[in-house]
Amino acid sequence: MQELSGYAIIILAAGNSSRLGEPKQLLKYQGTTLIRHITEAAIEAKCVAVIVVTGSNASLIKEELHSLSYHVVNNQNWEKGMASSIVTGVREVIKKHPNIAGAIFAVSDQPFVNVTLFNALIDKALEQKSGIVASEYDNTFGTPVLFSNKYFPALLTLSGAEGAKKLVKKFADDATSIPFPLGSVDIDTQEDYQKLLRNS
Repeated sequence: MQELSGYAIIILAAGNSSRLGEPKQLLKYQGTTLIRHITEAAIEAKCVAVIVVTGSNASLIKEELHSLSYHVVNNQNWEKGMASSIVTGVREVIKKHPNIAGAIFAVSDQPFVNVTLFNALIDKALEQKSGIVASEYDNTFGTPVLFSNKYFPALLTLSGAEGAKKLVKKFADDATSIPFPLGSVDIDTQEDYQKLLRNS
């Protein structure tokens, strides 16, 4: 049996941004798009693979990321909710990297996620021997969140609108967190986006 090594970063970018009215992944912020910013941060982090899960607007997102070194997988069931993208990402990482130690799940609409945060999640998992490391903001846990591979089977059982937070709560004894106050900033509506631009 080969030794487990490294972490993948799975970027969930399959949604159709219905509340926003345009693909949030392609919103411009500080000279780049949200999806390109987070993908570049992931590539720069100390991970062994970057997987972007697309769905709605897949071709536009691939075009935006055309020159970057990453792997894309299309979620045919993206309309079924967030869980379908998590499942798609986990299946792909198991297939491509069967000996991976774990994976970080990130979403494309948190503009303040950066390489430092990704590396801090990995460092914390290694230091604390924790199976789950979540980002902490607004007195709750959220993305980006790291899961060791022992939780892949549980992640594969998620369905509908369920996110990974359900498992962070369920396996709280094996979870720790790092502070990420700006994690509370995410873009769901035009109002959110205009507020981000005003405050930048």
